[in-house]
Amino acid sequence: MGVKMSLQHVSKIFGPKPKSAIPLIKEGKSKDEILAETGNTVGVYDATIDVNEGELFVIMGLSGSGKSTLIRCLNLLNKPTSGSIVVDGEDVVKYKTEKLKNYRQNKIAMVFQHFGLFSHRTVLGNVEYGLEIRGVSAEERREIATKNLESVGLKGWEDKYPDELSGGMQQRVGLARALANDPDILLMDEPFSALDPLIRREMQLELLDLQERLQKTIIFITHDINEAFKIGDRVAVMKDGRVVQTGAPEEILENPANEYISDFIKDIDRSKIIQAENIMIRPNAMVSLKDGLKVAVQEMESNGLSSVFVTDRKRQLHGIVTIDAAIEGINQKKTLEDVVFTDVATVKKDDYLEEIIPKAVETTYPIAVVNEENRLEGIILRVHVLSSLIAEDAE
Repeated sequence: MGVKMSLQHVSKIFGPKPKSAIPLIKEGKSKDEILAETGNTVGVYDATIDVNEGELFVIMGLSGSGKSTLIRCLNLLNKPTSGSIVVDGEDVVKYKTEKLKNYRQNKIAMVFQHFGLFSHRTVLGNVEYGLEIRGVSAEERREIATKNLESVGLKGWEDKYPDELSGGMQQRVGLARALANDPDILLMDEPFSALDPLIRREMQLELLDLQERLQKTIIFITHDINEAFKIGDRVAVMKDGRVVQTGAPEEILENPANEYISDFIKDIDRSKIIQAENIMIRPNAMVSLKDGLKVAVQEMESNGLSSVFVTDRKRQLHGIVTIDAAIEGINQKKTLEDVVFTDVATVKKDDYLEEIIPKAVETTYPIAVVNEENRLEGIILRVHVLSSLIAEDAE
């Protein structure tokens, strides 16, 4: 993955003489002190971030941290006071009227917190709007808008008006409208914060599904740390206009940069953040259906195990065999296929700990991590689940 957007020392100061505030920031003065001395407000200071192509990158922080100011710098709704924003090798901060218009119409799009829909336009008309502004023909924009409405689960709602839709559905319309222009970069400014908790969780999952299909570069703003860590490939945490730490959720959880980050993540629900791939181990010990029971026993003995997973030549999971079942099978001259236990608990790599815990409680065997083709990719022991819970309690 190459870098799609690179922010280098980006600052945004609001006020009469914004650059006069920068020396005071370097002296370590607070936002309040700078405002009192200069009349300038520090929105963002010295933000340096690389966002990779196809990444879902989250910028998070409390109210007043500068996250919304920063995201508006990315499409130049806020013109940075200093610094550069390089997209595909070009510094967009230097763009003049025509290049800036083209950048906003074709390369970057934004989804807002409060939807921003036109009440007098139908759902289809709202999604078509950006294409209409660009001069796309009526037939083509209808085709594109219909396709994008279907991609966000709104097929059949084309002729409805925004006030006939729920909040979650209105946000889907806003997302479809942004996607209709086929932007390289999608900006999402707290898009789910106005939604009810249940709808919000559904939208988070739908966004992850959509991202898996489309592989857009998405920059997502939130004040909710659980949301940030659930959906983000990487997360940047902001405080007082500065980027305090950037990293993968697991990296930030394990290695907080300072006391502020430690306090920030203290109350996080790890069961909603940690995924199967974070706690699984590689399935080094397994047997194939063609191997037979004696090979299964030998595999268990050499690895100090009391059970082993059974796969076929393509490593597709067929079940598990225990040492007791294998020895009994040998004595009764049965085959491995005769004694394999097929009712094995399985999860996917992106399943969260909260989904894994009930399975770990109910099963007496290790949990198998499989892909869409039922290929064995990892193993989760009950101790892995318990240790994750202990780590959560210790925070």
